[in-house]
Amino acid sequence: MRIGEVDCLPLDDGTFRLDCGAMFGVVPKVLWERRAPADARNRIALGLRPMLVRTGAHTILIDAGAGDKYAPKELEIYQFDPRDRLDMSLAEAGVAPEEVDIVVATHLHWDHVGGLTTRRHGRLHPRFPRARHVVRRGEWDAAVHPNERTRASYVADDFVPLMEAGLVDVIDGDVEIVPGVRVERTGGHTAHHQIVRIESAGRTAIFAADLMPTSAHVDPPWILGYDLYPLDTLAAKKRLVAEAAAGEYVIFFEHDPAIRAGVIRLERGRPRIDPVL
Repeated sequence: MRIGEVDCLPLDDGTFRLDCGAMFGVVPKVLWERRAPADARNRIALGLRPMLVRTGAHTILIDAGAGDKYAPKELEIYQFDPRDRLDMSLAEAGVAPEEVDIVVATHLHWDHVGGLTTRRHGRLHPRFPRARHVVRRGEWDAAVHPNERTRASYVADDFVPLMEAGLVDVIDGDVEIVPGVRVERTGGHTAHHQIVRIESAGRTAIFAADLMPTSAHVDPPWILGYDLYPLDTLAAKKRLVAEAAAGEYVIFFEHDPAIRAGVIRLERGRPRIDPVL
């Protein structure tokens, strides 16, 4: 869809399943199961939706899905449905991997950057060989020095080869990547998790990443069990919900299996989503 003069296109990298407790934290099952019914193993279906942003001068990819480097155990645990792949989705949009000139990582968890590298002939290669890969310095440091809590979320094969190839640009602070496309730190999910703001011709869109992974998570108390700093998530969501509702921003959801984007409306102080895509 168009945001002013900018094309914003959610892509598909298939679907997968995650545990409901991890996705909804302290929210009781009697509330979340109305929106996301679980399977026999207490998992819900989620989308993998990176986003393509075309400004005219630049072709930008925000995140890259989970990729295709799964081991059999991971296939069984996460129930990946690979019918829609990132390369296929890009091809349908008329974009070759070599045409992407900027990749923005909201953070470096495997379900957001697994698609940045691919394995060919037993070796790892960057999937977007001409792109500068923009990563926040604190997030990079956390990813290459994981602890017992974070180790399962960071897979070195997803991002270390990019640094070895000289394709990573490490940034400090909130910066404008190109005119009209800006990253903003929210923290919460990880200490340096960031969202992407797109502004053009008086309109604003937000790629919310894991601050609001699905439309259900627009309600501020609905916070992922995965979040390392949930009170930071709460504060960031409250600020963004108020701003987005007042400005009629388009919010893009990276993991919602059905709603790709929507506008936040407030009803008696509670947010709801009007889908637009």
